[in-house]
Amino acid sequence: MPVPGTPADVSVRTPVLRATGVSRLFGDRRVLTDLSLAVAPGHRLGVVGENGAGKSTLLRLLAGVDRPDAGVVQRPPDLAFLHQEPPFGPEATLGDVLEDALAAVRAVAAELEAAATALAADGAGPAAAARYDAALAAAGAAEVWDADARAQRVLAGLGLAGVDPGRPNGSLSGGQRSRLALAAVLVRRPGAVLLDEPTNHLDDAAAEFLAAALVDLPGAVVLASHDRVFLDEVCTEVLDLDPVLGGARVVGGRFADYREAQRVARRQWQERWVAERDEVAALRVALAGGGTARSVAPGRAMTDRNTMAYGRAGDRVEQQVSRRVRDARRRLDEIEAAPVPRPPRPLRFHGTLTAAAARDGGPAVAVRGAEVPGRLVVDALDVHRDTALLVTGPNGSGKSTLLHLLAGDLPPARGTVQRARGVRVGLLEQDVGLADDDRTPRAVFGLVADGVPGAPPLVELGLVAPRDVDRPLRELSVGQRRRVVLALLVAQAPDVLLLDEPTNHVSLALADELAEALRTAPGAVVVASHDRWLRRTWHGATAAVVDGRLVS
Repeated sequence: MPVPGTPADVSVRTPVLRATGVSRLFGDRRVLTDLSLAVAPGHRLGVVGENGAGKSTLLRLLAGVDRPDAGVVQRPPDLAFLHQEPPFGPEATLGDVLEDALAAVRAVAAELEAAATALAADGAGPAAAARYDAALAAAGAAEVWDADARAQRVLAGLGLAGVDPGRPNGSLSGGQRSRLALAAVLVRRPGAVLLDEPTNHLDDAAAEFLAAALVDLPGAVVLASHDRVFLDEVCTEVLDLDPVLGGARVVGGRFADYREAQRVARRQWQERWVAERDEVAALRVALAGGGTARSVAPGRAMTDRNTMAYGRAGDRVEQQVSRRVRDARRRLDEIEAAPVPRPPRPLRFHGTLTAAAARDGGPAVAVRGAEVPGRLVVDALDVHRDTALLVTGPNGSGKSTLLHLLAGDLPPARGTVQRARGVRVGLLEQDVGLADDDRTPRAVFGLVADGVPGAPPLVELGLVAPRDVDRPLRELSVGQRRRVVLALLVAQAPDVLLLDEPTNHVSLALADELAEALRTAPGAVVVASHDRWLRRTWHGATAAVVDGRLVS
């Protein structure tokens, strides 16, 4: 079934970007193993997976920046990789960048003009006519007559319309340089495009423009992104690098189709694991029972004196029992040699609100006339035991300040922030720190969980991989350390859970699990996020920070 926004004949086009049996190792760690994919013009492949699963590594291999340890990559000559160094330095102006992006179009236009001149010359023959026809077809395919207008539309769509064309690249902000590099790719319209987190520096309007522009590209697109709305708007297929049964796989359709396929795969994984555990238990019972022919029907006496016949029948039964025992042992050995791995447990928040004021209907946290000068004003906010509040606003607007006010670690210059007696507040910050911490996740978790009755073991939460629980925190990635802190919050079972951009630096699978877990969290939840998917699917109330003031 064709994906909306995709040319109808996409499925029959020849792939222009192909990887066959690709593997990549870093030291003794295998990141990609025997991976194959093919992307044709008009197809847009989204790459998803846990942090460290190999998304950026795959893009670098496809681009030719890195070489695979095994396998082959085929790519078109006009491939664009967003993270490659652009062919312009800090002195190049915005106008220079656009002209470089339009160079191929300018060459096609020049050839059309030359062919037209040759055709108009006296004595022009069939060769001149054929040249002109070819040049005219190439100009149409390159959209020569719309090139300059297209470049201006791209600049406007990415928020660069107001930048002086003569401004040097080196004087732009980091976000502007990223958007300019992205604009150059869209203006150029190459045969294949590779993008790694392209929406990181884009607001909602620019992200929507980029999605529409990529759908309009005639070439092949491969992209890695944590923006679930963007993936849903762009992708015609999704490559999943997460460790589900069977390894990496491609799921056709939008991101929403992938999510449904992932739910089915996880349910089937769970069913296979449970079925295998039941089979193992039955096999062990059978082996423990052992048995011989004489114990198959205990108490049954020989009815005549034909001891020879009775013995022969017993031997046959004993042979059957022995065969069943051997079969059971062989099957058990097969399972134990390659068992179905246990599926990761879904994330869940536990605990109940314990403060007396919260039990009798009062707010767990109450804010009145609070002000942090130059950062935030909150006229009034009550956080009750069943509050689920999503706070939105641009970066730097004051969302994080609000969470620190509620947590009690940022006293207001004016006004009050009151917490009910006994209320436990937990905060997940954007920057969890721990980059220089030599302690292991297991050790840090133990310090928290030992004081909380009923706290689940770290390995059962599914947040920290077993291979990472005893590694120093300083050796873990930002996303892995963020998982550790999230595990600490789960163990603490706070009455008020404060989350600052909780889907940053986590996999799409964990982001989905987190959103589901927040729906059933037993206490109050206040989340600050710019995540478009979380905002679109949020189940509770919303507020926004506008011009430094919280607005409900």
